[in-house]
Amino acid sequence: MKKEFAVIGLGRFGGSIVRALIEEGMEVLAIDMDEDRVNEYAMIASHAVIGDTTEENVLKSLGIRNFDHVIVAIGDNIQSSILTTLMLKELGVESITVKAQNDYHEKVLKKIGADHVVHPERDMGKRIAHSIVSNNVLDYLELSDEHSIVEIVVSSKMEGKTIIDLDIRARYGINIVAVKRGGEIIVSPQGNDPIHKGDILIVIGADSDINRFEKKTVD
Repeated sequence: MKKEFAVIGLGRFGGSIVRALIEEGMEVLAIDMDEDRVNEYAMIASHAVIGDTTEENVLKSLGIRNFDHVIVAIGDNIQSSILTTLMLKELGVESITVKAQNDYHEKVLKKIGADHVVHPERDMGKRIAHSIVSNNVLDYLELSDEHSIVEIVVSSKMEGKTIIDLDIRARYGINIVAVKRGGEIIVSPQGNDPIHKGDILIVIGADSDINRFEKKTVD
């Protein structure tokens, strides 16, 4: 089943999140108070609506508590960001990611219950979208528009198999460059090395191939 996301605020950061989530095949509701921005994303997002998310009745009418994850990407209006986050929390939204303007803003957001706080200048929209879609992905480094290095947690489906058994390069066209196990990092692991649940594979390859690998190996 597709996960359902809502993105509040369609500036440069929020817009990049919407586009990246849609590329990941997710259902996305895009929300903004600016009619022009909403019109811009009407053909990109699954749904796009004009709305003031500091109003409880607006959030209720959108059925916001039914979404798997809500991203608050409101621009410079810190008050709106905080009020929206507070409202989402009170309505019982399961997972909330909020864009912070500064460290003080981040402290307030964490105190009122934001699950994840991000700084756009530190975190790319695509990287964040990828990490919130996949439970198995720990980190995501974009090398180019189409290639990345990704940390993937070994699931029970891969438990006890060797790198030869997985045959990742032939099946998916990606390479395992290292394995993290506890505090140890095994660089260029041998083909007959078994991997264990909880190990972290550091893989490199085309985004489309990495996505195929994730989908086949997730629990």
